[in-house]
Amino acid sequence: MRAWGLVALALALSACSGTLLPPPVERGPVTGTPPGQAPTSTPPVASPSGTIPPIPRSGTIPPAAPSGGDLPVRQPTPSTPMPAAPAAPAPADATTAATSGVTAGPPIASLPIADAAAERALAAYRLSCRSLATRTDQSGLTRNADWSGSCEAAQNWPVRDARGFFERYFEAVQIADGRAFATGYYEPEIAGSRQRRSGYDVPVYGKPDDLIEADLGLFADDLAGRKVRGRVEGQAFVPYYDRTAIEDGALAGRGLEIAWAADPVELFFLQIQGSGRLRLPDGGVMRIGYAGQNGRAYTGIGALMRERGLLAPGQASMQGIMAWLRANPEQGRAIMRENKSWVFFRELTGPGPLGAMGYPVTAETSVAADPRFVPLGAPVFLSMDRSDANGLWVAQDTGGAIKGANRFDTFWGAGPEARATAGGMSASGTAFVLLPAGTLARLRSQ
Repeated sequence: MRAWGLVALALALSACSGTLLPPPVERGPVTGTPPGQAPTSTPPVASPSGTIPPIPRSGTIPPAAPSGGDLPVRQPTPSTPMPAAPAAPAPADATTAATSGVTAGPPIASLPIADAAAERALAAYRLSCRSLATRTDQSGLTRNADWSGSCEAAQNWPVRDARGFFERYFEAVQIADGRAFATGYYEPEIAGSRQRRSGYDVPVYGKPDDLIEADLGLFADDLAGRKVRGRVEGQAFVPYYDRTAIEDGALAGRGLEIAWAADPVELFFLQIQGSGRLRLPDGGVMRIGYAGQNGRAYTGIGALMRERGLLAPGQASMQGIMAWLRANPEQGRAIMRENKSWVFFRELTGPGPLGAMGYPVTAETSVAADPRFVPLGAPVFLSMDRSDANGLWVAQDTGGAIKGANRFDTFWGAGPEARATAGGMSASGTAFVLLPAGTLARLRSQ
């Protein structure tokens, strides 16, 4: 997935215990407020679950952002979210959209959807909608056949009438209370090399062949759907190496290095995203994507930093966190080691970055969501308290930090502008999911 990426990561993620498999992609926001909490003027930061290799011992670190360096965090233009429809509180044991409560939203024709946003959303929907006919909708809202009419129509629908397409084939619904929270992610570009050389000492590891995934449902019915990752040691199945062990050389000398990064802090954030670009010394680009994860629990370090008073007011952006990590390398490394998760990569040679559906994600159009509450591939309309997050998106990705109803992570593409926007994205408001017309009536009749 991830696309697996992220970047406005500021969410207080709670880690799972044991070695039960965490979500396949760690990407989460780099700034933001946990769902269910009101945003503050300085959003809390929850940090990613990536990994930080040892600090380079030699050479000079090339520029962190070859495409132009860091831009200041983009300051939002405030906007007033649309009110959510009155809805009964979701049951305490609700785990899907269907069990959380579904309420009719406003007519799609009444939503303030810009023509350009509708055109981008139509192109994105056209690309990934065919998989809706074969994927199991974890949200419990739709059946495979529900999507066939709109998907077939999308293939030849005139772009100039993109708004008309969504008005014709969809209806807006609100999940639970509709209160939405959105962060942002982007495709990072960092300095890297295919070979180890002076200034490029941080290994980018491919997936080890001794990393084993076990389906616990094969051993007990009540564990169906639960998996663990680990390795075989003697005759025992044990947890895979955690971040500390890997940083200390557990994988060294095995030929797993697919590349070498220059800056461990930049690689840390690339791992949060789950995919990105390495700017090579000769000016070329190597694109890498998520290949696997060690199965260790994800612990968001942003919450730890905030609780310990390490982040000053205004420092709760990706840029602020990176500055702190660079200024305090030893303390920062120790904090990051408290998150035992580690992400492995592979080289990508086709279009990318790829989202959880296996299709390329689109800047300012694709959004990550929790598939238990939004069918992957469904359009989503966000009405938020900052204007850049408003509009029509398509749920084509997931993320380890993106959990629960009305929780979203907006994708902004690559480059300094995308980095500046995603790095400070923290928006609250109202969300409406667009489902095939007639879905709500069918749900109510069941």
